[in-house]
Amino acid sequence: MAEKIKRSMKQDVHIWRLVVIMLVWFVFIGITKGSKFYSVVNFQTMFAQFPEFGLMSLGVMVCMITGGIDLSTVGVANVTSITMALLMRSLGNENGELAIIWIPVVFLLAIMMGGIAGALNGVLVAKCKIPPILATLGTSELLTGIGIVLTNGSAISDFPKTYAFIVNNRVAGIPVQFLIFAVGAAAVWFLMKKTTYGKKIILMGSSQNVAKYSGLKVDWILVKTYLISGICSALGGMIMLANYNSARADYGSNYTLQCIMIVVLGGVNPNGGKGKISGVLLAIFLVRALETGINRFPQISSYYISLVWGAVLLLVMVMNYFTDHHIRLFAKKG
Repeated sequence: MAEKIKRSMKQDVHIWRLVVIMLVWFVFIGITKGSKFYSVVNFQTMFAQFPEFGLMSLGVMVCMITGGIDLSTVGVANVTSITMALLMRSLGNENGELAIIWIPVVFLLAIMMGGIAGALNGVLVAKCKIPPILATLGTSELLTGIGIVLTNGSAISDFPKTYAFIVNNRVAGIPVQFLIFAVGAAAVWFLMKKTTYGKKIILMGSSQNVAKYSGLKVDWILVKTYLISGICSALGGMIMLANYNSARADYGSNYTLQCIMIVVLGGVNPNGGKGKISGVLLAIFLVRALETGINRFPQISSYYISLVWGAVLLLVMVMNYFTDHHIRLFAKKG
């Protein structure tokens, strides 16, 4: 048993590091702010808040494993939420209410919209050979511009409250937002673990030339990858729409950095070819727990959060470099 744990720690050093950090943080916050942090309401709030950027992080993860990146996640999320808010406003009755039957239809349309935006990124990367960072940055700016045009730069909040009421509700004490996230995470896990897709994108991230000469349809896999990311972003946008009870082109502006940090913190190699969804899921929860805990200290301004995330991202990348370097040296000695 001890040998099995030791082997697991060597193979999944990033995951074990997250576990240690999480345990240390939970002990610290328990000692300092235990009564405020460890409450059912606080955890319900946490589980309702992290799904929006958690879903976006899953999309960034699959793109990064291929050796790419998706910087359009927030743009896709916002333009999806804006479009669906406008649609629900037009579907509402004279009392401003929306028939419940329209909610799943709206979600399906949002998924389609996210898929189209993601496929556009995939075509730009795979067929037009535009570097992923430039292609998705351009798409992000395009979608943000569309969002500003649709809203005239203001927030849309006059859509039926039925939507926010349903998505902000709870099932057996579990927030609906988390249930949506769980379904999305399970779908990505299935694709990564139970189909050949996961092995294909890891091979692509290691070497696209090797993947191509191995007979893989590299272009189609890239389009599929960015399509998945677009769907994840669209679902994140739909949760944002419910949490904020409004839609605007500049919501979640710090989520791009946060998603990249989460994915790298979860052990995904920014150069591609390496990464596990389990590490990213742990990182999502850790980041939410860190931010929630920091908010329990009123003397720490919320304006410092972006500074903290930037510092953490740099620290994690440095730690990953030394960790991977140590693993390579250990492998050579072995």
